[in-house]
Amino acid sequence: MKKILALDTTSDFGSIALMDGATLLEQVALHSPGGFAHVLFQEVEALLQRHSLKIADIDTFASASGPGSFTGVRIGLTAAKGLAEALGRKVVAVSNLEALAWFGTLPLRAPLIDARRGEVYGAVYKSQGAQVCSEVVMALPAWLDSLPAGDLEIITQSFDIGTTRWPIVIAPRELAVAVGSIAAQRVAAGLAQSPSAIDANYVRRSDAELFWKDK
Repeated sequence: MKKILALDTTSDFGSIALMDGATLLEQVALHSPGGFAHVLFQEVEALLQRHSLKIADIDTFASASGPGSFTGVRIGLTAAKGLAEALGRKVVAVSNLEALAWFGTLPLRAPLIDARRGEVYGAVYKSQGAQVCSEVVMALPAWLDSLPAGDLEIITQSFDIGTTRWPIVIAPRELAVAVGSIAAQRVAAGLAQSPSAIDANYVRRSDAELFWKDK
């Protein structure tokens, strides 16, 4: 099987995961409010050592690509791209919203991330991973109004949206296992990319949000 190293440094609570194909070998939770630049590589080295591996044994690098802390997103992506470039490997970048949707159970999954100042990052995915509604940043009421009908659940890590007509799933803080699992699917489908093709996931404002603000 192909070894995948998955990274998530997009918030204060990060994680790294070592995958053997779609099988999780180990996930490590990280907490570093001051950033991950000074701890990431030593944690990766320790993880690999516990499994008698070297960085050259990794076949594909994966990273959460945002939305999230700008600096945090860059640390994980830069590490994945740099290691892949140095070793001649490919990279998979996974949206944090898609990673959150991975923890759902219903046919339609609406992941939600706090974008601050009353706004949220949100999207809707099918259970198989296909995107139903584009990833957007919107005011919370406008986003809730935009959700499609169907067997849908909202997935978030900690953001309190109050009572809704949809069930709410609280996902774990550690997203690396989701990033690694999604990456394994893309590797199997031949969708891993060269490091130069990878960039951060900048979520644009939707037309609905612009309209809502003008009302």
